[in-house]
Amino acid sequence: MPGRLPPWFKQRLPDAAMMAGMDNLLNGLHLHTVCRSALCPNIGECFRHGTATFLILGDTCTRNCGFCAVAKGRAQPLDASEPEHVATAAAELGLKHIVITSVTRDDLPDGGAAHFAHTITLLKQRPNAPTVEVLVPDFRGSRAALQTVAEARPDVINHNIETVPRLYPTVRPQADFRRSLDLLRAVKEMDDGIATKSGIMVGLGETETELLEAAAALREAGCDLLTIGQYLQPSPLHLPVARYIPPSEFEGLAQACRLLGFRAVAAAPLVRSSFHAARMYHAAATGAHA
Repeated sequence: MPGRLPPWFKQRLPDAAMMAGMDNLLNGLHLHTVCRSALCPNIGECFRHGTATFLILGDTCTRNCGFCAVAKGRAQPLDASEPEHVATAAAELGLKHIVITSVTRDDLPDGGAAHFAHTITLLKQRPNAPTVEVLVPDFRGSRAALQTVAEARPDVINHNIETVPRLYPTVRPQADFRRSLDLLRAVKEMDDGIATKSGIMVGLGETETELLEAAAALREAGCDLLTIGQYLQPSPLHLPVARYIPPSEFEGLAQACRLLGFRAVAAAPLVRSSFHAARMYHAAATGAHA
């Protein structure tokens, strides 16, 4: 079993005053970020650039994935003011590209789709509106819920497959690989102008062949953008890391995935779903490859 983190994970400590300022803004608006809730290793870099990935629908997930640090359990009622608070925070931060994700809310009839749509709409109505990227759950396969989000016209709809099909029973026991692919395919059927995106973690025991097969399945489903990053164990209660993949192997994976036809691929140990999100969206929007 891997021990301490390899040297390529070393990062400089974030500026304490900057971190406190971001926290004060977000806490004052009663907002959550996946940066904090999921213990993202890039939090210092993102906060330094005035970037945060907002976590809506509360901070408690109704699913129990083996890799995720977000709190799990019985979710609280929705905060009706949350969409407006997200729009206010985006304006105060001067964000040009905003990423919004959520916990999974299987307790809600629409999985929180209307809440997503309301947040997107308020952001789009702002002067100098940012481009909007949403990272959505699978909505238990509800096409109607997905349609609600798509009709709000986000610029990017992201849904992570997270791992290869063989590992789903351990990593994502309440999810389904084909259902996730169907969601991404359905986005393109609803509105081909929306860029689609997905992400995969490595280091959970998958093989390179399995990984490339999963990436090919994403492309077959019309997925435009792909992120690949190293899984890191949030606590001893979460799934262990099977292997730390060196940067050179990530470079090979990125090259192989670009050959599959993705418009942009980000692959490196510390890559996460929102890593360089604006740059990846620009590649998709302009037809350039990154």
